[in-house]
Amino acid sequence: CPRLCSVPPISVPAGPQVVLSVYGPDFFGHDVVRGYGAVHVPFVPGRHKRTIAMFVPESTSRLQQLTSWFTGRRPEFTDPRVVAQGEGREVTRVRSQGFVTVSFNVV
Repeated sequence: CPRLCSVPPISVPAGPQVVLSVYGPDFFGHDVVRGYGAVHVPFVPGRHKRTIAMFVPESTSRLQQLTSWFTGRRPEFTDPRVVAQGEGREVTRVRSQGFVTVSFNVV
């Protein structure tokens, strides 16, 4: 190209994913989300160990945080595709919440 050419990026499907939604009791005994995470399933045969960084969505204001703490209704994702795709998550406030290690045995 004699001048700068812009080539759109090629979108390659990444394959199947495992999406984790971990729940547990809070101080008042309500079941609340403890973390979300996702990992791609490996294609190569053998034993694979993956560490998944977990995160939880947070309320945007102090008033919402206080209200959700008293009522036991914390922010949650209703659609697991939000966790798997990551699209639109850049505008969602999240907090890191540890790690989960998963082991795959692929044949």
